[in-house]
Amino acid sequence: MTLQDLNCCIIVPTYNNINTLGRVIDSLLPYSRNRDIIVINDGSTDGTAALLAQYGDQLTILDNGVNRGKGYALRAGFAEALRQHYDNAISIDSDGQHLASDIPLFLEAAKQNPGAVIMGSRDMEQEGVPGKSSFGNKFSNFWFKFETGISLPDTQTGFRLYPLREIGKIRLFTMKFETETEVLVRLAWRNVPIVPVKIHVIYDKNERVTHFRPFKDFTRISVLNTFLVILTLLYYLPKRLIRQINKKGVWKIIRDEAVKSDESNLSKAKSIGFGFFMGIVPVWGFQLLIGIPLSIYFKMNKVLFLTAANISIPPFIPFIIFGSYKFGGLFYQNGVQLTSFENLTLSSIHVNFVQYFIGGTLLAVAAGLAGFLITYLLLAIFRK
Repeated sequence: MTLQDLNCCIIVPTYNNINTLGRVIDSLLPYSRNRDIIVINDGSTDGTAALLAQYGDQLTILDNGVNRGKGYALRAGFAEALRQHYDNAISIDSDGQHLASDIPLFLEAAKQNPGAVIMGSRDMEQEGVPGKSSFGNKFSNFWFKFETGISLPDTQTGFRLYPLREIGKIRLFTMKFETETEVLVRLAWRNVPIVPVKIHVIYDKNERVTHFRPFKDFTRISVLNTFLVILTLLYYLPKRLIRQINKKGVWKIIRDEAVKSDESNLSKAKSIGFGFFMGIVPVWGFQLLIGIPLSIYFKMNKVLFLTAANISIPPFIPFIIFGSYKFGGLFYQNGVQLTSFENLTLSSIHVNFVQYFIGGTLLAVAAGLAGFLITYLLLAIFRK
């Protein structure tokens, strides 16, 4: 497989990576023909322009003039690749962490999955990977799954193969590091398949230069994810559910999720125990907003969790609140001790809030543990 077989180019955004850029380009040239490599100089001030000039017509070079951000550089690369009528584009970082020798893996995967995004999957547990990179990747993976329903091992890699026809159908809004998140989520929303392939990665702390600014760029990514989560909850999640309902039927979806014959008794019991906990813990109005993402992240049974969490439906709420006060009274003696439901008023709730909060939290823990243990025991006895 060659780039030409898939009408594919290579996009290399770069900013002040003079130490590694030459080696990266040299490793890519054997795969290139007729200026298939598009390098976007994003306002570098370290001699990058002079280095690129040495390659003559072997490269297509774009110069942003001033630093605009990786996202802006990628968008410029996509636009140039579309202008040159390429069908696919491989993006690769210029900091030397990726190996050009992995390109055939992308090409073969793209051949087997036409029209798909091919994602390089790094081993984030290997020696030398910065802790903040590993955490950031897990953070990104979690929100990507929540926003799209798709599990990926590595959503932050810069080594990807994009189908340009689909890229041309979306209008990107971001400019910095968060663009790679935006484009991936929005392609997933368009039902573009996303296929991970394992790749090698090199982290040389003496040579690698990263321009990721932990506070500013993490904040940008967080703001983007907030926006994407809102869109997911208001539109794309209902759309996914409706699509599944039309395909399978609502009761079959609920039954299949609840039963899950390959799911362990431990997992089912944890889902119910966690549901009881979130249904009682005194964060009224936020139980499901907090509980649903956590149940997805910890791969719990969503139907069992939601069923158990509904312990806090209106008929049970007064009993839960009263029980929380009584339970809290065992550990907090400064509040006014409630003796009956008649004492349960808005003013008594205000006066005894600390007692209620302590008692509600402890009651939630106790109910969660009881629900877990009883469920696990019953499943162990009766489940075939």
